[in-house]
Amino acid sequence: MSNLLDKERALRTVLESYGSCAVAWSGGVDSTFLAAFANEVLPGKTLLLNAQSPSLAPDEAQFVEDFSKQWAIPLRVVETHELDIEEYKTNPPSRCYFCKNEMYGKLWPFVHEAGLSVLCDGANVEDLSDIRPGHQAAREWNVKHPLQEAGFTKEDIRALSKQMDLPTWNKPAHACLASRFPYGELLSQEKLLRVAAAELKLKEMGFTNFRVRSHEDLARVEVSEIEFEEAITQHQAIRSALKECGYTWVTLDLSPFESGSMNRMLNKKEIR
Repeated sequence: MSNLLDKERALRTVLESYGSCAVAWSGGVDSTFLAAFANEVLPGKTLLLNAQSPSLAPDEAQFVEDFSKQWAIPLRVVETHELDIEEYKTNPPSRCYFCKNEMYGKLWPFVHEAGLSVLCDGANVEDLSDIRPGHQAAREWNVKHPLQEAGFTKEDIRALSKQMDLPTWNKPAHACLASRFPYGELLSQEKLLRVAAAELKLKEMGFTNFRVRSHEDLARVEVSEIEFEEAITQHQAIRSALKECGYTWVTLDLSPFESGSMNRMLNKKEIR
């Protein structure tokens, strides 16, 4: 606990050194914790910036609106257009770079307009070990990573989120909808909406920790180990629900859900 308290103090010091900040806020566990904590440290000097496009699931967009109202933190929703970028749409391993480059370019004018000193995100120290081309875009746009500076892990973030009664303390990890597709498969708004609808169907069926991996007309469902037997039990309902979303074939992966599993085929040398 003392280590967590030390990190909490360190984060407070980092944020105080900014004087004011805008948070690139996705609605996920990390950025929601940062948003709430920053607003506590810098009341009246914190702005949430949420980038919205077809790669953000509609239910996540609704969460963003509801949370900002409940916690009384100013929010600006900013439209981004990554699907207009050829290097993003063709879905190379460096896709995330082009997405983040588009996003930060659209967010910074709002930071300047509000007279805030920095733009920061919710990256934690564990993100340093994964393949994340978006970090390069963050460096180029001078985006700060206060959770990394203070040494926060995902476990730390969940623990303090629970203490703060944040609704995301036990929220499953999520990433943009483009991460559901294998590299090289062309992305489109129709495909993104289809996989979003498929995942909403599974949420409505009670599944909490899963992904629908989209391979053209095949949906490959990954669920956590503890939900695997339930998925077997409901396999007919899952198949029917995802076919209603437009998939021709539906499969259940025998390996448990793993965030970032599409990166297994890659190494860092392949990334921009």
